[in-house]
Amino acid sequence: MPSSIVVVGSINLDLVCSGKRIPTPGETLKGDKFQTFHGGKGANQAVAVARLGYGVNMIGKVGDDDFGKRLRQGLRDAGVGVRGVSTAKGVSSGVALITVAAGGQNSITVIPGANDQLRPRDLEDCLPQLRSAGMILTQLEIPMDTVDCLGAIARRFDIPFMLDPAPVPAKPISRKILRNVTYLTPNETETAALCGIAPGELTPANVATFAELLLNTGPSNVIVKMGSHGAYIAAADGLRRMVPAFKVKAVDSTAAGDAFNAGLAVGLVRGMSLFEAIRYGSATGALSATRAGAQTSMPEGREVTRMLEAADSRKPARTRETNGKHSTPKELEPLETQNALQLQN
Repeated sequence: MPSSIVVVGSINLDLVCSGKRIPTPGETLKGDKFQTFHGGKGANQAVAVARLGYGVNMIGKVGDDDFGKRLRQGLRDAGVGVRGVSTAKGVSSGVALITVAAGGQNSITVIPGANDQLRPRDLEDCLPQLRSAGMILTQLEIPMDTVDCLGAIARRFDIPFMLDPAPVPAKPISRKILRNVTYLTPNETETAALCGIAPGELTPANVATFAELLLNTGPSNVIVKMGSHGAYIAAADGLRRMVPAFKVKAVDSTAAGDAFNAGLAVGLVRGMSLFEAIRYGSATGALSATRAGAQTSMPEGREVTRMLEAADSRKPARTRETNGKHSTPKELEPLETQNALQLQN
């Protein structure tokens, strides 16, 4: 097996209270159910990689509390290497306080805790793991200067670097960071925010335009995750194509995007073409959406393989992938735009 995947990012414990409605300020309300889940976008992606049967190491921070011990053990139990998970003294672990109403509405308060203590010097301490990685994944639930340092390390050692720009920060992402990104993987909301448009303005018909704008800011490849519409590729080699989504009965889309990124990374390090790896990621994300929870929803590799084989068996031979050559459908051709990118020079 090639070098392991290294995920650098957040590790959280989600505290979820369910009730008939969300309390108003100052109100005490009796709830129906309380549950805890291991979360954080970084940890989600690491667990998803492990579930797919690929070697993965996590770099992150937990607090010196009971939650920290539980979160580290949860990663270990899932098959994730935790040598790079350190403890921040005197700081709580990352926590999300979630109240869910009967109709599905929710109220969320996130306390970054130890995640905000992951600094560039921590990456230097983990340099042996990073420099031997087959792929590095990160997100934006850790400090931006740490993401910047991580990208520089990836470039220094010629390691593919995947950035999930979530959540989109209040300040623009610098071009310095984006120039080090091999694969930028925003979803619809994140793409709209980065391109300075309203979320509803991004559609399958014009996604090519905005993917091109993002590509021109520095990353080598842009993959826009568009939910049930699929994923649009704007690649360094000229590939422009919408990869259709897999149709499933969705139960909970929590962490489906994290599952997609994990599947995409696993496909790439296993030698798949970008198109094939995106299909693998799409199948991983689709299966995740059929189950409740975040890390508990991540599928095993054999499940993803079965989904792909079933889809291929129904596909006419003439429409199957051939030699990585693609054309952009007419309805996806780039359009003229005057929208300014929300990106910093």
